Amino acid sequence: MKKYMNHLIAFLVFLSSGIALEAQEENRPFTFITGNAAITLLPEGQQRADTGRLSGVTDEMIAECLPDGGTYNSAVNAFMIEYEDETVLVDAGFGRNLFAHLEACDKKPEDIQTILMTHLHGDHIGGLLREGRKSFPNATLYISRAEHDYWTSDEAMQRVAENRRGGFVQARNVIEAYGENLRLFTPGSVEKPGDDLLPGIKAVEAYGHTPGHTAFLLENDGSRLLIWGDLTHAVSVQTAYPQVGYVADTDPVQSAESRRRLFKYAADNGNILIAGMHIEYPGMGEVKGTDRGNYAFSLLCPCEGIPR
Repeated sequence: MKKYMNHLIAFLVFLSSGIALEAQEENRPFTFITGNAAITLLPEGQQRADTGRLSGVTDEMIAECLPDGGTYNSAVNAFMIEYEDETVLVDAGFGRNLFAHLEACDKKPEDIQTILMTHLHGDHIGGLLREGRKSFPNATLYISRAEHDYWTSDEAMQRVAENRRGGFVQARNVIEAYGENLRLFTPGSVEKPGDDLLPGIKAVEAYGHTPGHTAFLLENDGSRLLIWGDLTHAVSVQTAYPQVGYVADTDPVQSAESRRRLFKYAADNGNILIAGMHIEYPGMGEVKGTDRGNYAFSLLCPCEGIPR
């Protein structure tokens, strides 16, 4: 893709200098070219997270998967997919760094044509509104029907603790603001995906973290990318032990089943790039099976992409 050649040349010069990526590199956009699309990480920040927020984890699992003990590397990410004639945002993070990152990629909010939502937690929808108005005036917002129905349900809102009901208000404000630019869909299964939401992009059910939590499978020019949203929060632990959940999961059993199904698909089919909203920089990698019958995750080397 011609418009990325200058970035690529500059990055190759950077690599030839022998200088490693500095810490600040982890909070700047990072682009990976796959097929005829450019996939860009838009990081909201990196952090160490406490294993106390994991459910069903044991001391033995922690000792095996986390050499540093009771914390693990995490992040908050959004992603941008660029084709020659289409720019797609997948989630919108908190909105803290999102717009500066888009500017670094020579994008204005008006340039975003489509936004695909994995789910409607605050760290995914925060960038969708500014001062109560939609941040992306020309974008069509896609939300799974099950996710939409959950966050607009008064019954569901009353079932959660009062201090968590603000999330329902935030989600409803987004739904109302995008109004006629909102599109609802029903994901297919990873084994039998449904119709394309956009050319080469299918929605895949990954329910459990929220009732309508959705992954997106991108297939183009012989390459495949699975953006799995919040399928994992502690990726090194949960790929090895899919039964380990997260405190915010609405249905931990269903969430674990979604992990097993998508991990198996990714490992069995090979050469599928994974992108996740809580995977540490650069937010992408791959899943492989192990001789123990479980899975392992390896991060994409930044040397394979282009810092922006």
